[in-house]
Amino acid sequence: MKLRGLYAITDSQLLAGKLLPYVEAALKGGASLLQYRDKSTDEARRLREAQALRELCNRYGASLIINDDAELAARLGVGLHLGQTDGSLSAARALLGRGAIIGGTCHAQLELAEAAAKEGASYVAFGRFFNSNTKPGAPAATVELLDAARSRVNLPIVAIGGVTLDNAPALIERGASMVAVIHGLFGADSAAEVERRARAFSDLFTSN
Repeated sequence: MKLRGLYAITDSQLLAGKLLPYVEAALKGGASLLQYRDKSTDEARRLREAQALRELCNRYGASLIINDDAELAARLGVGLHLGQTDGSLSAARALLGRGAIIGGTCHAQLELAEAAAKEGASYVAFGRFFNSNTKPGAPAATVELLDAARSRVNLPIVAIGGVTLDNAPALIERGASMVAVIHGLFGADSAAEVERRARAFSDLFTSN
């Protein structure tokens, strides 16, 4: 699968009570990757929700990525995203096999991206680029980082952190293969608005 386009990431609080309809709307709008991000300890609910999301992704030709839970990803036969403290990329690759999509958080450090590439990552994620609701604080990554990453890491690059329809074009122009969006996509008052935003994000990649 070509890793390019809109990378939708769920938020358990933002999507409470509307996870499936909002995710389906994002997939209808063209999201190519969906990350299920739920830090709770309710394993039964997480399994149930992840299974439902996998079915939706299969229906719309998208790929499901599980955040920080290699065992759940292995159980469902889907991809995995690891933060810097979430375990070894190489161990995850050994567990999930050569075909799985595995991504790694690299913050704003090229050295972390180079290490992730050596450990078998499918993509590297840099951020935060802008002020973010999910991880507040001063932005750490710059568009210049994307230029450097393209020359030093031969992997798809994901840009995350406060991404909106207004600021996404600059990231794509500088080499982001995908933009990862949470609030800018799902912080909407209807599923129809989520679909409209997803389509608008997806369209940015057809013009670049």
